[in-house]
Amino acid sequence: MFSLNGTNFPNDSLSGVSRCLIQSRKKVSFPMVVASVSPNGRPADRNVSVLMENTLKEMKENSPVIEKDSKSTVTGGVGDVYGEDSATEDQTITPWNFSVASGYSLLRNPHYNKGLAFSEKERDSHYLRGLLPPVVFNHELQVKKLMNNLRQYDVPLQRYMAMMDLQERNERLFYKLLMENVEELLPVVYTPTVGEACQKYGSIFRRPQGLFISLKEKGKILEVLKNWPEKKIQVIVVTDGERILGLGDLGCQGMGIPVGKLSLYTALGGIRPSSCLPVTIDVGTNNEKLLKDEFYIGLRQRRARGQEYAELLDEFMSAVKQTYGEKVLIQFEDFANHNAFDLLAKYGTSHLVFNDDIQGTASVVLAGIMAALNLVGGNLAQHKFLFLGAGEVMMF
Repeated sequence: MFSLNGTNFPNDSLSGVSRCLIQSRKKVSFPMVVASVSPNGRPADRNVSVLMENTLKEMKENSPVIEKDSKSTVTGGVGDVYGEDSATEDQTITPWNFSVASGYSLLRNPHYNKGLAFSEKERDSHYLRGLLPPVVFNHELQVKKLMNNLRQYDVPLQRYMAMMDLQERNERLFYKLLMENVEELLPVVYTPTVGEACQKYGSIFRRPQGLFISLKEKGKILEVLKNWPEKKIQVIVVTDGERILGLGDLGCQGMGIPVGKLSLYTALGGIRPSSCLPVTIDVGTNNEKLLKDEFYIGLRQRRARGQEYAELLDEFMSAVKQTYGEKVLIQFEDFANHNAFDLLAKYGTSHLVFNDDIQGTASVVLAGIMAALNLVGGNLAQHKFLFLGAGEVMMF
């Protein structure tokens, strides 16, 4: 038995015990979470100590016995029509669940942190007194302050980094800021600034915002997906980094694209952030500059091809469907053409898949043409079109 922060509990201060994982009608031998509570009902230590009676090693040696109901209660994705979620019920899961409720830890959780917007009542109920300055800002004042700060940056990449920092510490404020200033911040969060961010991703990387699945995880992708804290995923944007915008092969550093794309899906499409999962498949890179860059964060090898590549992608697609259900949307983003079309053809009948570079661009162009015809009249055959640019990104 050990304490996560090295603190021992005095016997007379222990008044509450709660299990970290509760499953209805199931007997699971998981670690126990013990909170130190003083006689008056308040935490004896603001940084609540957490004890585990069983370590992960002990769990692996003594697999828990689970008594399953006739009808599984495991959830995943939008719906589990074919029982694919229950097929993974016996897989290894994260052996503890840490819930942020109050105090200093609450201010470090981007999903629930409100910064200076916590009300007087909330500061009392969540033990935040003294951890924040006495002033209370509403969200509107916070947005005004942040926009003033952002406009002081002359370099777009600095604005990008400031926005990512905000997303990592106060998620709701990040999306409020983006939603109310779309025209000004869209080029910061996504193109063109995200291209430079991907090129320098290794240098500006601070904390992970998605899942990195590399060849090292081959054979263990199902376990890797279970490491992601959110379980009800509805949209996955995945890239292998081979054709990032018009910049070419950026390997693992292409993660900025899925992160940015899903931020827009939340801000503009209303999809819950907790339902989104950015993923980068790292099979190496053929970019010699990155391979020689000491700050590069991906595999230092040339890009895998053929069977090795196909097997990794196949394992990923299968694991996603097993973990999140058959209705989870998988968007292929910035794959090279020789893989992009093949992946759509291969998984189009078995998974809910979409390729923005192929299908998204085409649908937007078609919508533009149809809207223009309503204004100028006539039909397509009566008009001439100018193609400017190359590839999928050419403009009419």
